[in-house]
Amino acid sequence: MTLVLASTLNLDGSPDDHTAYNPSMMARNEPTLADNYEYVMHGRVFDVSYKKDGVVVIAISFGGLLCRLTGDQRHLSSVLPDMRLYVLVKKD
Repeated sequence: MTLVLASTLNLDGSPDDHTAYNPSMMARNEPTLADNYEYVMHGRVFDVSYKKDGVVVIAISFGGLLCRLTGDQRHLSSVLPDMRLYVLVKKD
C-alpha cells in the first residue's frame, strides 16, 4: 500500500484554494495527483505532538473521520497544526 500526504493536488505543485470545491478543474479534464490513486481524502491537521527520539504524532480530521499518523520527524517536519492536507492511498 502507498500512502501520500500532499498539500495540493496540482501536478505543478501550485497551491490549492482549500476553501471551496473547484468543479472547473474537473470540467476541463486537467490531470491531478488524485488520478494516480484509488482513495483521496481532504482534511485538517488539528494536533502535532513531538515525542522522544525524533518521533512525531499527527492528528488529522477528515470531516469527523479521525486519523493519527506516527512517524519520523524527518519525514513529517513540514506538517503543521491547522494545515489542510490530502491523503492519497493506493494498493501496490
